[in-house]
Amino acid sequence: MKTVKLGKTDLEVTKLSLGGLFISDLTGDFEKSKIAAHCALDTGVRLIDTAPSYFNSETVLGNILKSYEGKNKPLISTKLGMSEPWNPKSKADIYASVKSSMGKLGVDCIDILFIHEPERRLQMDWWDDETAYDGPVMECLSEMKQKGMIRYTGVAGTCTHELAKIMDTGKFDCVLTAFNFSLLWREAEYEILPVAKKHNMGVICGSPLQQGALAVRRDEIIESGAPWISKPRKEQFKALYRLLDDTGINIVEMSMRFVISNPIVHCVLTGSRSKEEFIDNWNVVEKGPLPEDILKRLDEIRDMVPFRPTNELFLLPWGEDFAGLGWLH
Repeated sequence: MKTVKLGKTDLEVTKLSLGGLFISDLTGDFEKSKIAAHCALDTGVRLIDTAPSYFNSETVLGNILKSYEGKNKPLISTKLGMSEPWNPKSKADIYASVKSSMGKLGVDCIDILFIHEPERRLQMDWWDDETAYDGPVMECLSEMKQKGMIRYTGVAGTCTHELAKIMDTGKFDCVLTAFNFSLLWREAEYEILPVAKKHNMGVICGSPLQQGALAVRRDEIIESGAPWISKPRKEQFKALYRLLDDTGINIVEMSMRFVISNPIVHCVLTGSRSKEEFIDNWNVVEKGPLPEDILKRLDEIRDMVPFRPTNELFLLPWGEDFAGLGWLH
């Protein structure tokens, strides 16, 4: 797989990169995660993304990298944040977070350090000035670059309008956007991707399978109409399934190839839980962008639900006891 330059950085990444959420005790199988990660590195993957909030992903990934004997030394991106309590306006806490990540990962420099969800002020209040987006964190990032602790900075989030405003300051090298650029959820097209292009930012897309919503077909659930499915979303899923039938392309391939079809996107993350899953994703991405006629039909399907319906969850409750979900009452 060819590499591409990640925006205005000097980092070269493969179109398929490895997401670290499932390289953790979340899967409960260290050996399986190690085999998958070693396979990804042997195949040529250049970037692995993780975060302190991804369970114990940093520790597990650090142990996997120590055991790797191949020649491919990956680029590592991680994010700011620590176990509660910590103060996002405390320079001491920010430095402690980065030093903790470096220790767990076994690295002396982080290639990309993201501020994690900087657009969600009620979860973590990073900013002294929410128009200029200034605060201690920006001082720390500048100092860490000068000290050689980090190479590049970025923002990683999910709220497209709010995240785009932070990106538009021009202060960051990369963006990792998740939950908002996939076959049926495409809000990033309105502001995230145009702003990234304007500032020549590196663009990494997470959750191309929408955390399972696009991992397998669920014709029966869609047809029966689970309580969280609005009528427009239900009809949109059915239109997508018809396109899959017409083209003979399975839903995972359609999803992965759709994301890399956008020239603004530099790489897409796979949360592969096994060697077999990784190889399947790699082979799909190797096929390259989708044909223009399929992209046109996907645009028509997008237009059926251009924005996320009210009360639709980020993590869709497939197979859950719908009646027990509090948001229904």
